[in-house]
Amino acid sequence: MGVELGDIFEKHEIQLSDLAGRVVAIDAFNTLYQFLSIIRQRDGTPLKNSRGEVTSHLSGFLYRTTNLVEAGIKPVFVFDGKPPEFKARTLKERSKTRDKAMHRWKEAVAAGEEEEAFVHAQASSHLREGMVEDAKTLLGFMGIPVVQAPSEGEAQAAHMALVGDADFAASQDYDSLLFGAPRVVRNLAVTGKRKLPRKNIYIDVNPEIIELEDGLSANGITREQLIDIALLVGTDYNPGIKRVGPKTAMKLIKEHGGIEAVLVEKGEGIENLQVIKDFFLYPDVISDYEMSWKSPKESEITDFLCNRHDFSEVRVKGAVGRLVEASDAGQQTLDQWF
Repeated sequence: MGVELGDIFEKHEIQLSDLAGRVVAIDAFNTLYQFLSIIRQRDGTPLKNSRGEVTSHLSGFLYRTTNLVEAGIKPVFVFDGKPPEFKARTLKERSKTRDKAMHRWKEAVAAGEEEEAFVHAQASSHLREGMVEDAKTLLGFMGIPVVQAPSEGEAQAAHMALVGDADFAASQDYDSLLFGAPRVVRNLAVTGKRKLPRKNIYIDVNPEIIELEDGLSANGITREQLIDIALLVGTDYNPGIKRVGPKTAMKLIKEHGGIEAVLVEKGEGIENLQVIKDFFLYPDVISDYEMSWKSPKESEITDFLCNRHDFSEVRVKGAVGRLVEASDAGQQTLDQWF
């Protein structure tokens, strides 16, 4: 879920077409969970094949990624590796939260409360065995590069943006900024009309860009101080300090210079403080990854989705046709430069 820093960073709304020709390193797990959350039936039931296996994420990777390629974007999906040990508590708490949401979802369905059921269903998404490998398989057939991070996918995506192999890191979370991504794009997976929870109101969701250096400069802080602010608010690796939000945290850090002095004043402590700070500053990443966009394998995509996962052949072939056309157009554009 990441740290909430939206209040202290200015976001610039754009259109997908504004990213044409740009390489975007996408946090795959973050995107996968988004697909599992939003691609559901009216009562919250996810899409499934005839064996009862959830396929919402595969639908998302096919249709939403095709939209990105049609917009001229060059996506590369970065998958999480082994999480750091100090993330264990957070992962355990998230699992409990999802279990509670699952229970409330079932209660709402039984009571005939369809809208309430959908809200709880979205929060109940679990990553099941085989989902990640299926996603990687489909992306491979689609000709989309995949990078396996040694640890956190957001850290790897940020590294790729830092060294210039990607123009943007993409995630709904703000952690990419803590890992040093110069430019972050949000809302790639949820672009379009979205219904507000428990309200009969629809809003247009567009991609938005956050520039790290602009945000640091506007707030008069360094990246190290941004990490300190995040630690006070709470990250994936620590619970933060009670009743301290982003603006209060920034005020405290600017007054005291760093988190250590703030903690002394408040009589608080953060377990693994220096280890977590170092993890944001010097994350476990790799540099020997391959990024090449290839022609989609039409028959393999159709066989994988239609024969193995019971997708509609008509819809899949329509999407694949769009993907092939967009991929060919993108390759022709690249060829003009050589």
